[in-house]
Amino acid sequence: MVRFLTMSGLLLASALWPAAASAEVFAHIDISEQRLHLYVDGEKQDSWPVSTGLKSTWTPTGTFQPYWLHRHHRSSLFRGAPMPYSVFFSGHYAIHGTNQIKRLGTPASHGCVRLHPKNAATLFNLILRKGKDDTVIEITH
Repeated sequence: MVRFLTMSGLLLASALWPAAASAEVFAHIDISEQRLHLYVDGEKQDSWPVSTGLKSTWTPTGTFQPYWLHRHHRSSLFRGAPMPYSVFFSGHYAIHGTNQIKRLGTPASHGCVRLHPKNAATLFNLILRKGKDDTVIEITH
């Protein structure tokens, strides 16, 4: 069973995020915090600011697994906008790098989860290494 280390001690993953119990890579995206918390093999690795969807273009919530990764993706919906290190998790929604770094930490997207390109590359390469089947993405409010 995967365990998460917190300041108050060890908490079992299944108590906080049941879907994370078997994941080697667990990305918890908290929309209210505008942060992605990254866990690898049960240990917190990092926490990064993100930009999720605006109120009119919300980001889907739930538990997902990545189904397609594309290093140099360009949006087919938004005039070829660059989406480096795309990790698609539901339909046309992805976690990806952005060139709008100053907006990270606030809602700004059309529903995708935007990351600093360096952080997007880290997540992308980690999922490549560990595998899509061993990755869980959970998005909550």
